[in-house]
Amino acid sequence: MADWDLKKLRILRTLHELGTVTATAEALHLTPSAVSQQLTGLAKALGVTLLEAHGRRVRLTDAAELVLRHAEAVFAQLERADAELLGYLQGEAGQVRVGAFSTAIPALVVPAVQELRRTHPGLSVVVREAEAEAAYELLAEGSVDLALSLAAHAPTARDPKFSRVALLADPLDVALPAGHRLAAEPGLRLADLAGEPWIFGSSGPWSQITTAACENAGFVPEQAHAAADWSAIWAMVAAGMGVALVPRMAMAGGIGAFGRGGAAPAGRGGREGVALRVLCGDQPRRHVIAAARRGSEGAPGLARVLAALRQAAAAQPPEE
Repeated sequence: MADWDLKKLRILRTLHELGTVTATAEALHLTPSAVSQQLTGLAKALGVTLLEAHGRRVRLTDAAELVLRHAEAVFAQLERADAELLGYLQGEAGQVRVGAFSTAIPALVVPAVQELRRTHPGLSVVVREAEAEAAYELLAEGSVDLALSLAAHAPTARDPKFSRVALLADPLDVALPAGHRLAAEPGLRLADLAGEPWIFGSSGPWSQITTAACENAGFVPEQAHAAADWSAIWAMVAAGMGVALVPRMAMAGGIGAFGRGGAAPAGRGGREGVALRVLCGDQPRRHVIAAARRGSEGAPGLARVLAALRQAAAAQPPEE
């Protein structure tokens, strides 16, 4: 394969543009003999004759014209590479891989991606759904660059491997059957539901969050049914099978778009029959954080994604 020396190709291109070795040498701050030596070396490396005498001057051969056509394509591609690299260094281009738990994707990640598409279209965000604890495993092994998780299920803030950024405290509301005796109770507290049958996951973060919230309110919840899928939980609550804690971010994602404080109107996504209430006094929350491998959080692209996530978190409905 021929040796395509970019420095020598640029000398050849300048000679083609200016017409003489002397003008080329002046333009490139070289001596005429250095220009001639470089072009002789290029001709030898490529195995073709590049210049031929034309009176007191030289002119490019047909082979040189062919070489320049390809060289121009190379130079153009290098310009594009330089532009993309500059964009990457400025956080305008590149790829950031985000691992996030399910309810964080529609509430935080999707709005952040939409904003970045508008403001930084060259920056690509690749999303991977992962449970809160699994997101850290993906981050540690390098499969994602940023992990959205819950503070209660993340390594300690003192872990030297990660940098953590708090995004928001997500309030937990309670879903009751629309005809429940407490559905319209003013000043409803979590402790008022101590004797109710509860619906939550059999294991994992949501099971722990529900159990911890109830224990902080002074009781241990009786698990009547186990489910982790929000549609399944909604359906069981609507059927009068129990009550459940619901993260407000889940509503932002659409599963509870009928609002808070009363029964869902009939015909809205098949979720009629549910009263979603904001708890008073002892309202529990789950804390959502973003984490990156320590040292990487300063990368421009990742920093832009973090900023967009903070903006999405700030846009969440205010607590009532």
